[in-house]
Amino acid sequence: MGTMAASVEEQVDALAAAPPQRALRLAGELRAAYESGRTRSLAWRQSQLRGLLRLLAEKEEDAFRALHDDLGKHRAEAYRDEVGVLVKSANAALKEIGKWMAPEKVWVPLVAYPASAQVVPEPLGVVLIFSCWNFPLGLSLEPLIGAIAAGNAVALKPSEMAPATAKFLEDNIGEYMDATAVKVIQGGPAVGEQLMEHRWDKVLFTGCPRVARVVMAAAAKHLTPVALELGGKCPCIFDSMSSARKVQIAVNRLISAKWSSCAGQACIAIDYVLVEERFAPTLIKVLKSTLKRFLADLDHMARIVNARHFQRLSSLLKDTSVAASVLHGGNFDAKNLCIEPTILLNPPLDSAIMTEEIFGPLLPIITVEKIEDSIAFVRARPKPLAVYAFTNSASLKRRIVEETSSGSVTFNDAVVQYGIDTLPFGGVGPSGFGQYHGKYSFEMFSHKKAVLRRGYLVESMLRYPPWDEQKIAMMRHLFRFNYVRFIFTFLGLWN
Repeated sequence: MGTMAASVEEQVDALAAAPPQRALRLAGELRAAYESGRTRSLAWRQSQLRGLLRLLAEKEEDAFRALHDDLGKHRAEAYRDEVGVLVKSANAALKEIGKWMAPEKVWVPLVAYPASAQVVPEPLGVVLIFSCWNFPLGLSLEPLIGAIAAGNAVALKPSEMAPATAKFLEDNIGEYMDATAVKVIQGGPAVGEQLMEHRWDKVLFTGCPRVARVVMAAAAKHLTPVALELGGKCPCIFDSMSSARKVQIAVNRLISAKWSSCAGQACIAIDYVLVEERFAPTLIKVLKSTLKRFLADLDHMARIVNARHFQRLSSLLKDTSVAASVLHGGNFDAKNLCIEPTILLNPPLDSAIMTEEIFGPLLPIITVEKIEDSIAFVRARPKPLAVYAFTNSASLKRRIVEETSSGSVTFNDAVVQYGIDTLPFGGVGPSGFGQYHGKYSFEMFSHKKAVLRRGYLVESMLRYPPWDEQKIAMMRHLFRFNYVRFIFTFLGLWN
């Protein structure tokens, strides 16, 4: 695995040095493809989604191999978190796309009568998607599904830090989809910067806040709208439980969300746990025993993406006060870029492990006197992408929803909200903005165009001068109540 990791680093360097001229040429070709008008048809959109489904079916083993080369992901994890989710999303979009495209009829007030109005979704045009390295297939193709369903031409810039998956996408997208309207553009930061010099109709960036600021600054030159998915320190509130069975199930789900989803290298992974001091020993005991059963063999856990991130994670434990808080794990294998699942109890709150997003298999447990105190703890920190809580308390659930702000809240599980198409996925504040998945992906890459149609049957002179008090009185009356809607509803002529 050490030789493989070195090879990945070499591939990253090669992509980072790739010339940017090709990227700009491809961007121009995408604009021409969109302007031809063919991406707007339902038939084209459906054909692209079917092509993507064929790709995922016929090249599944190649996808598994690429994800293993980049991150050491087991094929079961690769299917659960990426390939399987994408198949589900593409099938759902294929089924619903006709409904999503349909104009929505809306009411107009009496002052505009006779008139009818619609909201018509139309594609934005040519969109650019920057994906991330931790779920390099899923974070590339999930937004692509929405962009295609909305009728756009798409440029996909996969992360150079996952070169095997980037190459898999480049080699196959053009074979299974319209190669003139959907393009994969490989390269490093220089290519990304050159792409942002081009005019796009929407940019979706998944990654870190530092690069997001650069993307937004570049997009501002063209007034290009941007959606950002940035992550943050996602807390998990773990309430005390009297049932040993419920504790075990909750711990199973916690471990899956923290360690078996890309080794914690996920924007929605649990970053730290809040638990009452009196219940912490029970939680820690079950965590340790379950980790031994689930992940005794580290081949079932992804590795750290590269040496730089490995060093970043190992440095989090260099502080002696932090190292002293380690209760379980803490072993590092630099040659194979593997880190043992590690549990810490009450590391200093001002240490880097509690102020920076961990993005790895280290889990701090913070004790509080009362579980309700966890709400103030979460509120005192930047808004996360997700808040998780294992509890049966209705009042605690209500308070978490009402008193904390995050991209999502999930009770009695974690991370699974990502795979539910009917829920929007996205952050708030520093964890990002813009939402996608399912219909929300379609809406992210669409413009809702207002369309009003009027006739000549009636012409009210109230809108024209000269003005007098009688006209003002009539306008007050008309604006107060929509008689047309009332009459039509009463007669059953409008649903």
